[in-house]
Amino acid sequence: MDSFSTKTLVLQAQKKLLSKMATKSVVSAFLDDTGSAILDDLYKALKEHRHSRKEAHKVIKNLIKIVVKVSVLHRNAQFSADERLVLQNLRKKVRMLAMTAISFCQIDFTFDRRVLSNLLTECQDLLLHAVHHHLTTKSHARINHVFGQLADPNFLTALYSSAEPFPTHLHGICAGINHMLEEGNI
Repeated sequence: MDSFSTKTLVLQAQKKLLSKMATKSVVSAFLDDTGSAILDDLYKALKEHRHSRKEAHKVIKNLIKIVVKVSVLHRNAQFSADERLVLQNLRKKVRMLAMTAISFCQIDFTFDRRVLSNLLTECQDLLLHAVHHHLTTKSHARINHVFGQLADPNFLTALYSSAEPFPTHLHGICAGINHMLEEGNI
């Protein structure tokens, strides 16, 4: 039996093409100013913490590829009812993560790296569960890489520290996240 499907072929081509195009300059055409500013500040914080421009670039590029691929899957209605439910739970968890990150930034002495790290890990698990049957092992590795870097307690501690330039980056990230929450984009 031949399992050829034009729809599947087109979907694979879209995912491949968009992941190849996932550079900052191309994505900025699709991303609003707020999202772009958040990614810029996140890149700067990662670069400062890791002391590696290359590693920070890789994390942001992998993050963009993940978002693009999940968006393509969602737009093409590829998720089952159970997977859509997992994605709804992921959206709620991301919203909780965003509000927690902002409150830790706004209220002195409330930061708890374990809380943020655990929320990020829960988001990672939900995302992996939702895309398990749709993305390749390489894409799963990208998800693990991004969340591994962002959920790293040492990175979170540095990001929320008072040592410059981290407060500048953190305030930029949180201002952008707050704006996205107000607009209903998270």
